[in-house]
Amino acid sequence: MNKKEKKTKRKEPPPSPLPSPPPKTDGNLILIVVEDSEEEIRLKQKQQQQKKEKNIKERIKAAKKIQAWWRGTLVRQTLLHAALRAWIIQCWWRMTMDRLRQKKRRAALISYAHTERAVVKLQSLVRMWRIHWRYCQVLNAIYIIQYHWQCHNCQTCALLRGHCVVTATHLQFHIEIINP
Repeated sequence: MNKKEKKTKRKEPPPSPLPSPPPKTDGNLILIVVEDSEEEIRLKQKQQQQKKEKNIKERIKAAKKIQAWWRGTLVRQTLLHAALRAWIIQCWWRMTMDRLRQKKRRAALISYAHTERAVVKLQSLVRMWRIHWRYCQVLNAIYIIQYHWQCHNCQTCALLRGHCVVTATHLQFHIEIINP
């Protein structure tokens, strides 16, 4: 078939959804109908197919964008939950370590207090022993003096008067011989 053919016969158009009025002819009317060739039909079909494919590609591209957005939302939400869980664990760990440090500090403070108390008590006992030892030395000296004084015959009787001063570092003892 040729691309365009002229026909004298009247060819009816394809049925349309709305009925069209019949053409008016006066009897002298020649109707020329041009038909599309098969190549043109194929070309139109190909263009329609390309439009459909392009539309499908655009829809797929849009669907991929929506899916990527949704996946990103899920990933961000998962990361947020993971970060919150990690933060909770870190807070618990810091609290646990703080409690442990406080227990260690308390134990060290108690140990230090016991040690200091023992040192102070030991120092007190040593000072007491040293003062007692000095006191015993002075007392022995007094006994020796009294013994020698009693054994000594003097013509007049004399009285002994003693005075003792105790300080932190030493003990002072003063003896006076009083003649009546």
